[in-house]
Amino acid sequence: MAKRILVLGAGLVTRPLIRYLLDQPGFTVTVATRTVSKAEAMLSGHPRGRAIALDAGDEKALEKLVAASDLTMSLLPWTMHLLVARACLDSGVHLVTTSYVRDEMKALDAEARAKGLLLLNECGLDPGIDHMSAMRIIHAIRDRGGRVTAFRSCCGGLPAPDANTNPWGYKFSWSPRGVVLAGRNPARYLLDGREVSVPGPELFSDVTDTEVAGVGPLEVYPNRDSLIYVDLYGLASARTLMRGTFRYRGHSRTWKALADLGWLDLEERDVDGTTLGKLQARLIGSPGKDVRAEVARRLGMAPGEDPMDRMAWLGLFGDEPASATSPRSPLDVLAKRLERKLSYAPGERDMIALEHRFEAEFGDGRRERIFSTLVDFGHFGEADRDTSMARTVSLPAAIAARLVLEGRITETGVHIPIIPGLYNPILDELEGLGLRFEDRTDRI
Repeated sequence: MAKRILVLGAGLVTRPLIRYLLDQPGFTVTVATRTVSKAEAMLSGHPRGRAIALDAGDEKALEKLVAASDLTMSLLPWTMHLLVARACLDSGVHLVTTSYVRDEMKALDAEARAKGLLLLNECGLDPGIDHMSAMRIIHAIRDRGGRVTAFRSCCGGLPAPDANTNPWGYKFSWSPRGVVLAGRNPARYLLDGREVSVPGPELFSDVTDTEVAGVGPLEVYPNRDSLIYVDLYGLASARTLMRGTFRYRGHSRTWKALADLGWLDLEERDVDGTTLGKLQARLIGSPGKDVRAEVARRLGMAPGEDPMDRMAWLGLFGDEPASATSPRSPLDVLAKRLERKLSYAPGERDMIALEHRFEAEFGDGRRERIFSTLVDFGHFGEADRDTSMARTVSLPAAIAARLVLEGRITETGVHIPIIPGLYNPILDELEGLGLRFEDRTDRI
């Protein structure tokens, strides 16, 4: 009898997951989403796939669908995962998500183990592939009698160099609001044994220039709380530990300006009939006679500096409407505007760049610097090819789902993929699908 997989959500990253699962014999796939037409397009009439309408907030409808599956995959916003997990536990169904695991999810570990169920989280790209590839190297260093003394792990979804065609050096391959919200996150990391804390408003002030093989010059800013990985990855020996986000150079200076100007504010405003320029003037308390000049004075910049040109190109000083659906905060107005202006054209390529840099010491006195780099490209708006963001986020989850249902992954409880029984089979199959890291080791 075919194993039944329920996929919740049909967003930007879902199609490779659906196609992968339908290419495997012995699985049926039900895609439940608010917009059925999107799911139907992804299924392309496959005889083992079906699309149905679901309001994920309808708990009874959700519970019924989960109960009719052998494994549920939630690609819904992370705020919905606990509700889905509860339905899975009540019905004896495994769960796979690509989102960060929360404390409320971790609290379900004992119940999941008792019921023989796996609730696998963070099985996407970042988080996901980054965990798996890092832990494979960390474990290999330990197996050789070494210890990690420094670890930097950076990832970014960017337009490929040939598609980098706007002044911002960025285009959206996932939720615009999610990208902008991430710009509010504080960060912590270790640098030469010293803890560095970066408050949210200063996130884009902590920037380092770097070079990535196969990509070229980029910049990095810190990503969330890196200190949790001291225990999670077993890196008590590391004096430097930082997870970061890659962007093209100049990105962070512009986003620091946006933060200083109030565009990352989540307080709802009445924006009806307001232009972007008038809203910007209100945000800085200026008269709005010459918004660009007033903004430049507030930032201590010349009116022609690069961040000013980028914001002018976006229209933040001009007369276009300041539109947003609910919620209607400056952040949401900004996200809506960015979504309109920073979109991919059909056929353009996106790029994922992920790189780990390790320093390790060994018992015989040897010291090594290890680079492990994944650079992948995808395509927008093409019927037979997917974006790199979609592939790298969804394929690890799809592989995990298959392996669980085939009995090749047998762990139970709440997990992220940092143990060999999870990361080895997933990484091995990703390599067969073309997602392969290039590794280099230098003696220090």
